[in-house]
Amino acid sequence: MFSVFKSVSMDFASARLAILSVLQGVCAEDLPRLLRWMRTTNDFDEFTSSNDDIILRNIAEDLRHRLPTEAMLSSEHLAVQKLHQQTKPTVHIDAFLYDDDCIDSLCEEGKMSRNYCLTCGSHQTAPLEFISHSFSLMELKFLYRHVLPDLTGKAVVDVGSRLGAVLFGGYFYSSASQIYGVEMNTDFCQLQEVIIAKYQLHERLKVINADICTQASLLQNADIIVMNNVFEYFLDRSEQARSWEFIRQNVIKKSSLLVTVPSLEKSLSELQVDIQLNQWVEALPLDYDVFLEEDADREALEQIYLYKIL
Repeated sequence: MFSVFKSVSMDFASARLAILSVLQGVCAEDLPRLLRWMRTTNDFDEFTSSNDDIILRNIAEDLRHRLPTEAMLSSEHLAVQKLHQQTKPTVHIDAFLYDDDCIDSLCEEGKMSRNYCLTCGSHQTAPLEFISHSFSLMELKFLYRHVLPDLTGKAVVDVGSRLGAVLFGGYFYSSASQIYGVEMNTDFCQLQEVIIAKYQLHERLKVINADICTQASLLQNADIIVMNNVFEYFLDRSEQARSWEFIRQNVIKKSSLLVTVPSLEKSLSELQVDIQLNQWVEALPLDYDVFLEEDADREALEQIYLYKIL
């Protein structure tokens, strides 16, 4: 029965059958012990936490030290204003910088709270709304390893790259030859450049400090375009409409892929734009069950949409 451990590459289905075959061959009195070991051992850590994960966590830690806890800057005037206008108390927690363990630690230190008081001075509380303008490490891994195809020789453009999470994730989780971040905010561009220099990522990463509406050629030649909560919090509605119309006019490379959060339908629903989605893109279904990591947040993954340009 130990032949399944030969050095042979297996797909998910084959590996699953091999593991089940081993378990079926274990004597009855030892099976509970083996299952308990599988649930509690650290022996699998090397398979679930790669060196790429570790470097990305180090990058996140570097950025945390350079930013306030809410990861928003005073130069983001409109974003701060829109955050305060939400119907429920809402805080920005950057998902790339803070995973659940980090948030728990901050709550324990009294630097953050998951709840707000419904009646000042009472113990009646309700959960705060959280919003992130970045993908988490989990979402980046899902995007590059399960959503997108092999990116060898391909160019990726992240519209509104902010802290650079999509850039850094693309560097370590994909083989994309060039990854461009287009960001209007100069402060965020400088932060991205600091990380790129420190970790020597300049060979494949480039940050462009510009309005996306000045980058027609870049969009026209891109193989993958990523847009994560890109305009709603940073532009007024007329500017959002102008930007989407520019995107529609220039993201035209046949069979290139567009990744959005939220869906295109939702992003465009409240804007005065004449964009016929069925003439521009084809929505591609995603298999959320393929991502089996322990910390997988299916609800977060289901916010990611993939489209092919017609």
